[in-house]
Amino acid sequence: MNPSQIPTTGNLSTRLREQTIGTTDRLGLALHRRGIHPDTITLLGLAVTAVAAVLIAQGAFLPGVLVLIAGLPLDVLDGAVARAMKRTDAFGGVLDSTIDRYADLFTLLALGFYCAQQGLTVELVLVFASVIGSTQVSYIRARAGNAGLPCAGGLFSRFERSVVLLLTLLTGWLTVGLAILAVGSNLTALHRLWSVYRFALAKNEG
Repeated sequence: MNPSQIPTTGNLSTRLREQTIGTTDRLGLALHRRGIHPDTITLLGLAVTAVAAVLIAQGAFLPGVLVLIAGLPLDVLDGAVARAMKRTDAFGGVLDSTIDRYADLFTLLALGFYCAQQGLTVELVLVFASVIGSTQVSYIRARAGNAGLPCAGGLFSRFERSVVLLLTLLTGWLTVGLAILAVGSNLTALHRLWSVYRFALAKNEG
């Protein structure tokens, strides 16, 4: 059995990236011509997320969501600028992935702080479960890459998790939203682990 015969699952973020790459590349080229470095955009995105996290921790969900939405383009433009400048060093990718993890944890832990302050025990447990799942989704992909093994996407990539979190904050349905996030992220982590196992098995058989 060849690894290429194992189907992979595309997710919403992959499809959106494919449909918008022309526009983002044009914006990236324009920013590059103005001397803007992709790492600057990456760090600015983290700063925006930190502001949103402070608002969320205080229970100001709507302002926090608006700040997060305003910062969403930054998460795409850093890569577009890197492509425009034909960046070849690997540090940019490492920095981007690291900042993404910090941004995810800032938002979730801010919501966890709010739940703890309000005495929402069930919701706090769900936040912890979401942190575990979100971290494992990224970790399994990174470890698979280090091992030279492909890793299928699964349903709850970072984009899908962000959408669920934004809807949770907008609606105020913390229990339902966090339950979806906790279950979805951990199932995605297990799905990725299973897909890596299948690829490894196919590789050994080959």
